[in-house]
Amino acid sequence: MGSAVAEAATSETWDKTFTKSDKVDHRKVTFYNKLGIMLVADLYVPKNLESSKRHPAIVVGHPYGGVKEQTSGLYAQTLAERRFVTVAHDASYNGESGGQPYFTASAEAFVEDFNAAVDYLGSNSFVDRERIGLLGVCGSGGFGLAAAEIDPRIKAVATVSMYDIGQGQRQGLAAELDNDAVKKQLKEISDQRWAEVDGAPRLMAVGTPEVLTENSNPIEREFFDYYRTPRGQHPRSTTTMARTSNAPMTLFWSFPRLSWISPRPVLFITGDHAHSRIFSEQAYAAASEPKQLYVVEGAGHVDLYDRTNLIPWTKLQSFFEQNLA
Repeated sequence: MGSAVAEAATSETWDKTFTKSDKVDHRKVTFYNKLGIMLVADLYVPKNLESSKRHPAIVVGHPYGGVKEQTSGLYAQTLAERRFVTVAHDASYNGESGGQPYFTASAEAFVEDFNAAVDYLGSNSFVDRERIGLLGVCGSGGFGLAAAEIDPRIKAVATVSMYDIGQGQRQGLAAELDNDAVKKQLKEISDQRWAEVDGAPRLMAVGTPEVLTENSNPIEREFFDYYRTPRGQHPRSTTTMARTSNAPMTLFWSFPRLSWISPRPVLFITGDHAHSRIFSEQAYAAASEPKQLYVVEGAGHVDLYDRTNLIPWTKLQSFFEQNLA
């Protein structure tokens, strides 16, 4: 894999939604996953890192529909300030990464992206291959767990505001699966496939509304406040995925295999009033020891994307320091 890794141009305009740190060296890199898709990522390295030694590293994944210039970049840079080598990648078919057609949601690709990022980190002489961890935010939490289930090179896993996108497609936030509702959804998607075969334009499912109305619910308002305002808005993050992607995504299940991660540790971080809290609690119940569930008081789902006063940096740092020692 190392021979396939190529670094992108180092001269670039800072286009992140967060301020650049003077404690970290940053450069854009590219590498390929095993599906042949080129991934574009940001590598963050603590300044004055002793390159002759091998150091712990963390792969950081962005929320579903997001890009590396937003939440995952913030986490990657901040953890680099705390002396970890980090890489934040754009998922396949999203951001600056490759894959066609664009804005396709593929659980297989999104899981493989994490495994490929581990390949990339381990190809650097200053990274200790035995001390690589993973952090997934929102949808990347679910895909990151699946990556760790099949890749014992990942020594410690943390999720923040975790969403299981497969379960979300099957039943939303409901506690139980409604088979009739799933079948109805799959019928609608199959009809859309025929429509596109016959020349209809590709139908896109927009995760965050473009405008709010008096009927917008609290979850829509929460996401709007991040993705549609200067707070977190980025031109490559549309939160849009092809509607036909939702059918295969219903087959994605990560919770039943969480025991495969043990004895490697897992940390689930969620807000006390996050609408997504159900996913972290279900995952915690399904996981084997060692495991931790950390609930942040006063935090909703999106608060933990960028509210630096709420994000438990010390908890994350200690978790990775202890488990990537």
